[in-house]
Amino acid sequence: MDRMSPTDAGFYYAESENTPLHVGSVAVFEGPAPSYGDVVRLLLGKLPLVPRYRQRVRRVPLDLGRPLWVDDPHFQILYHVRHTAVPSPGGEEQLRNLAGRVLGQRLDLAKPLWELWLVEGLEDGRWALISKVHHCMVDGIAGTDLMQLVFDLTPDATHGEAQDWTPQRNPSSLEVVAGAVQDAVAHPLRELTRLPGAGGVRGALRAGRSLVAGAPSAARQLATPTARSLNGPIGPHRRWAWSDVGFDELKGVRTAFGGTVNDVVLTAITGGFRELLERRGSLREGLVVRSLVPISVRRPGQRGQLGNQISPAFVDLPVAESDPVARLASVRRQMDRHKEVMQAVDARSIIGMGDFVAPTMLSLGVRAAMSAGQTWCQAVTTNVPGPRVPLYVLGRRMCSAHAYVPIAGGIRVSIGIFSYLRTMTFGINADFDAFPDVDVLSAGIRRSIDELVAAARDAASSPAVT
Repeated sequence: MDRMSPTDAGFYYAESENTPLHVGSVAVFEGPAPSYGDVVRLLLGKLPLVPRYRQRVRRVPLDLGRPLWVDDPHFQILYHVRHTAVPSPGGEEQLRNLAGRVLGQRLDLAKPLWELWLVEGLEDGRWALISKVHHCMVDGIAGTDLMQLVFDLTPDATHGEAQDWTPQRNPSSLEVVAGAVQDAVAHPLRELTRLPGAGGVRGALRAGRSLVAGAPSAARQLATPTARSLNGPIGPHRRWAWSDVGFDELKGVRTAFGGTVNDVVLTAITGGFRELLERRGSLREGLVVRSLVPISVRRPGQRGQLGNQISPAFVDLPVAESDPVARLASVRRQMDRHKEVMQAVDARSIIGMGDFVAPTMLSLGVRAAMSAGQTWCQAVTTNVPGPRVPLYVLGRRMCSAHAYVPIAGGIRVSIGIFSYLRTMTFGINADFDAFPDVDVLSAGIRRSIDELVAAARDAASSPAVT
């Protein structure tokens, strides 16, 4: 039986009426649009590469074990591939509004957890694909690799024909319960032998000491005032906005001030939140916006595999700092510290500790955390590296792509960053009622990039101090 990992199960349990937990994207292509039938046939030929797309989730009675993946005997691709259009000629705003409605709707948890929408009617003869995949099924890095499901590297690529498929027999309820009981006993024992170090327990203790060493930093975060006005209940509707930036602009800032492109990206987002809070009259001295930044711990050999391999980092975005260069320095220091901790601690082992948690407790704990909300963290920011070469679908070239990251647990805004060719895009997903001013955040990110670029230009033209 293919059982969910604790991380994947956590994402599944976190799903609720107002918090759909799927990731997604909107990709825009040059025209003309393919027919709906062509898209369906393309997917049918690709599905053997990812059997998970024909599987649904099977809950264990009383949550005695983590959920299973089983073949859906009633799988029908016409349910998962949808066809729609915007009034022609549809501009960026029309596409964003449509994408916000589509991505804000929950997936049917009784079916395989994905959808693909073909969108026609865009201006200049363009069209789009809106994709949705539940977070329990795939994280951002794996999702990028799985673009091979529909994307080609050349416009003249050929595709295989659809193959016959016979679903495997679903286990009986008795088999599911028996397997859960057996797994509850055997799996933790197997995990003990996989803990880091020559002695599993000694390796776990070393990891624990490293985490304890980071406790002072966590304590400082507890004492830092956060923008709690951004936290609160989440409704069923979403607003979606995006910003674009040239990759060369980010590299120029990195070259001038050091750090990584990701540091520059987080600094730009800091500037966006600063402008948002300033407009709302909520900006004050010493304030930060704490963002959850998922870090991939996927090994090179695991690229393309389904399932989540991520570890969280919490970064305090210094929104009260008026100097963009000082904001970048603060973000860079924090990210450097997180990297040191990641090197000292085997994050995969920390994630694996979830295998020792009773499935029922995992289910109850996640639900309680999601329903109670929290004020520790105000945003989610995730950066997914995309391809630097053109991609095609049925011979049509992709022009742009924007990532969609879900919100939950009192966090009412998330930002998904995606890079393609020489452009990086910021896809902002926000609660509809809490963020009527989401465009302020989007425009603020763009203006923050402009400030950093100007500062880098000034630094390059200034004479060196000897």
